[in-house]
Amino acid sequence: MMNDNPQTQNLGELAAELLQKARGATSGRAAHSVYSGHYLKQALLTLTAGTTMAEHDSPPEATLQVLRGSVALSSAMDSWDLRVGDLMTIPPERHSVQAHEDSAFLLTIRTDVS
Repeated sequence: MMNDNPQTQNLGELAAELLQKARGATSGRAAHSVYSGHYLKQALLTLTAGTTMAEHDSPPEATLQVLRGSVALSSAMDSWDLRVGDLMTIPPERHSVQAHEDSAFLLTIRTDVS
């Protein structure tokens, strides 16, 4: 089922705004939900250089697409360095994300699975 009210957002502009917020936040990060539907959620997350999102559980199905900067996604067994344009299927295991430089990425999560 398609969304009856299509919306356009410029993720580059939003990433720049969120990075400004992240630079002013003690956590070094900022996020904004860009889409929330019946089966899909998307959020734009920004991290300043050196900031880490602590290890957390993985959603059942999700992808991470780097829009700006570079990040490392790390699990207990592996680590992947991702840069602008990279799209990765997030492994179904606990993981963390660390920004090598000021970064923005799009997190897409399928919500109809458990």
